[in-house]
Amino acid sequence: MYARIIAVADTYDAMTSRRSYREVLSQSAVREEIGKGKRTQLDPVFADIMLQMIDDDKEYSMHQ
Repeated sequence: MYARIIAVADTYDAMTSRRSYREVLSQSAVREEIGKGKRTQLDPVFADIMLQMIDDDKEYSMHQ
């Protein structure tokens, strides 16, 4: 169970962190990618929780 939670959190962190090869992705792009990963790469229960957290984060401050 913990690995499933960490997988979703790590996915979010990877997309919302600045990398040497790209900038931070937009909140809508992050939401879309997590949605795509549901049931294939990410546990759907924890992905849904993250999607709700993203929806609640109107200021996009969670990525900081």
